[in-house]
Amino acid sequence: MVGARTPDGRFKAFPVLENTHANHILDVSFAPAAVSPAVSAQAVELTEKIMKDLDAVGLLTVEMFLTADDRVIVNEMAPRPHNSGHLTMNGCVTSQFEQHIRAVCNLPLGETDVLCPCAMANVLGDWWFADESDQSTEPAWAAALSIPETFLHLYGKTEARRKRKMGHINALGPSTKDAVQRAVEARSRLR
Repeated sequence: MVGARTPDGRFKAFPVLENTHANHILDVSFAPAAVSPAVSAQAVELTEKIMKDLDAVGLLTVEMFLTADDRVIVNEMAPRPHNSGHLTMNGCVTSQFEQHIRAVCNLPLGETDVLCPCAMANVLGDWWFADESDQSTEPAWAAALSIPETFLHLYGKTEARRKRKMGHINALGPSTKDAVQRAVEARSRLR
């Protein structure tokens, strides 16, 4: 969940995002998440309660686990824009970055609706290394971006290192499955 709260207590959450991990690092996020409306409501309510209880202002990302009996359990929290919410940059009416500024400045919070199914695939420093050597090469950006409705976001880091988050690729699609496939395919073309 990515929620925003203003100093005067107004709250708005983005729709529930779903994450998959690889080697304990966020790999892919997508929205809408494959959860029931009841689970979604529970996650939003929990995020709002946490932010109110902490008197948090700005953005709060709350990572949760979903149990087999549809309960949500908090895993960790990040009081800032978070990698999990990067898909909002292209997939939502308001990005998490703009929403954070709106909240901190006590401005009206932006709409958080998902424009269409969207996904984010992390781009780690590993994509700069074709093999086990320490010789890095520039990824094939043009090949990745040749897939329709994909967007590359690099973080301006000057040195690529394995497992280091260097950027991400967002993708839109007619379905969540299509958006995930586009993001993952675009990332796979970096080599």
